[in-house]
Amino acid sequence: MLNSNVLRKLDMQDLMVFVAVYEQNSVSGVSEALCVSQSTVSYCLKKLRAGFEDELFINTRTGMRPTYKADSMYPHVLKILDSINLCHASASAFDPSMQPTVFNLCAPEYFEQLVLPHLLKRFARFEHAVTVNVHRLETDIPAQALRDGSLDLAIGFGPDFHRRHADFNVHTLLQDDFVCVFDRRAAPSQPRLGLQTFIERRHVFPTPWTSTSNMVDGWLAQQALQRQIVARANSYGAALKMISGTDFLLTLPRRIQQLLADENAFERCEAPDGLPGFTLDMQWRQGTDQDSANTWLREQVIAACAQA
Repeated sequence: MLNSNVLRKLDMQDLMVFVAVYEQNSVSGVSEALCVSQSTVSYCLKKLRAGFEDELFINTRTGMRPTYKADSMYPHVLKILDSINLCHASASAFDPSMQPTVFNLCAPEYFEQLVLPHLLKRFARFEHAVTVNVHRLETDIPAQALRDGSLDLAIGFGPDFHRRHADFNVHTLLQDDFVCVFDRRAAPSQPRLGLQTFIERRHVFPTPWTSTSNMVDGWLAQQALQRQIVARANSYGAALKMISGTDFLLTLPRRIQQLLADENAFERCEAPDGLPGFTLDMQWRQGTDQDSANTWLREQVIAACAQA
């Protein structure tokens, strides 16, 4: 917020006039340098003096002498103009329509199923020549690959499912929870599965990322409980096929269930009370904050998640 409403009337030209007068000590020289009339320069000075409540420049025989306040303002005004130039440069530096671009992401199948299709449709709609290579997420975020630039982004789960790194930024993309999925002919009648029934059923466990632990079994272990897993699948789609024609239980993220589980073949019921939900988080190295291509990619991922 501005300290005074008078400051709202100032614009970039006023600040450019301030810098030019300070550096050239001459109104006429400023007029020529900025390609404006002397009356325009005088008007800008009038606005500056009113806005900052100071004479700023005193007309002497040797030129326009800056006041103490103008001396103190000068480096700050330079920074304002530099910041504006940086904003403009960042906005225009990366143009995905100008040349083919390849981005490398590390992400679980959850991202590939739910978000990536929307992301690719955005690229196709605007005719962006962008290729996205998705590398399989393993137990932890590939920190070194993010640091050396071989990966642009890492997509993982939270909160606090993967180890945090002080030099990474984290943005939560979306939230989800779990539901229990059955073959329609073997589904229980109750709308929510009790914990005892949950652990007594035989489970198929999808492992859409490489990890020795998972959210469901971690939650059960906290209660000194475990479930019987009869098969582990490499994908959500394969897991759904495994429970077809059986009484096996498949615990899926709700958004994945809505996307992949045909309601004519499968039935859903709510997971036991207390089973926590999770977030999908995006991580990137702090040094890439000012990289216009990386910034653009993150913006596109966030927009795609809004459609998921």
